[in-house]
Amino acid sequence: MQFYKERILNAAQLKRLSEHKYSCTSASILDAWLQPWWCWLVSKTPLWLAPNLITILGLIVNIVTTLILVWYSPDARQEPPQWAFALCALGVFVYQSLDAIDGKQARRTGSQSPLGELFDHGCDSISTVFIALGACIAVKLGEYPTWMFFQCFCAMTLFYCAHWQAYVTGTLKMGRIDVTEAQYTIIGIHLISATLGPDAWATKIGSLEARYSLGGAAVLGATLTLGALGAAIARGGVGKNGSTVAGTSILSPVIPFSLVVVPAFIIFQKSESQVYENHPALYIIAFGMVTAKVTNRLVVAHMTKSEMEYYDWSLLGPAMLFLNQYFNHALPEYYVLWLCTIWVVVELIRYCGQICLEICDHLHISLFRITRQTPATASPHDKNGTNRGRRAKRVPA
Repeated sequence: MQFYKERILNAAQLKRLSEHKYSCTSASILDAWLQPWWCWLVSKTPLWLAPNLITILGLIVNIVTTLILVWYSPDARQEPPQWAFALCALGVFVYQSLDAIDGKQARRTGSQSPLGELFDHGCDSISTVFIALGACIAVKLGEYPTWMFFQCFCAMTLFYCAHWQAYVTGTLKMGRIDVTEAQYTIIGIHLISATLGPDAWATKIGSLEARYSLGGAAVLGATLTLGALGAAIARGGVGKNGSTVAGTSILSPVIPFSLVVVPAFIIFQKSESQVYENHPALYIIAFGMVTAKVTNRLVVAHMTKSEMEYYDWSLLGPAMLFLNQYFNHALPEYYVLWLCTIWVVVELIRYCGQICLEICDHLHISLFRITRQTPATASPHDKNGTNRGRRAKRVPA
């Protein structure tokens, strides 16, 4: 039995991908202030360093520093050493800085391509999971497991909705307070925990603990993002008869994402062994990688102007937990959760790797090496760097 298609993208999708023009608008407050830092940093970056390599290095740093926190506090209730919080703050800062200069580096080296945008957003979809998880550990939100569940899945949902809006309107829109502001806020949270300890977040301000400010920010972000998405849907998409860029229903992206979030909540609620309450970090990583996979497929659908397929092999991971509950916990849920995590991580890596290789083969470029495009292979808008990623259009060379 053949489980996977030999190729994910067909010839028509690859052609539309090569013609894709990145469109982004931003009113971010911090981006303007950080421009001098980003410009200085990219000026010190070796010209041989590929933009995608810059992005992946930042992601690795972010994942490793967060996993150190997870090692010390897998239930988000224990107190890691304070240096681990400082290290995690540094990891987020490194990731944010490197993520901001990859587009600049692409223009410096003449290596812009549609792959850069996809790679940038793909790494962002993964980093969102780890940044949100690290913030929850920093304030010991595991003491309130339902709130931690909401906090992490809220972050994943907001990221997905931003790209859902882009799928509808053709433009990725960022507000005055957006991803950069959120990242620096979380850096501040880690630094406070590193200085005062995570118990400082249990201090009451009025009748509420300080840690609830994190939830308040999530609710505000959700309100603004969902409001913008709702307005975009109400206005209709840029496709025919108000459809998406692919000519599909503007509501269609809700189905793949619901196939992740709804089972995650049901399994969490119905677990007799309290698998989520006892192992929240592992649970969030498992379902977070599934949401990252679904988000990547949405980005690919946008860039190739294609319909999203509802079924995904990564959903087999959550299905393991669901079926194990259905058959009265035939296996210990903790072991099934580990099996689920391994499956979804391998499936995410397989999908992303295959997508990147197919695009590299089509565009005749290398993933982690500089490949300058010739006039015969570069699309007209490539020279401006607008295909690089979410920061390419708003940062001058």
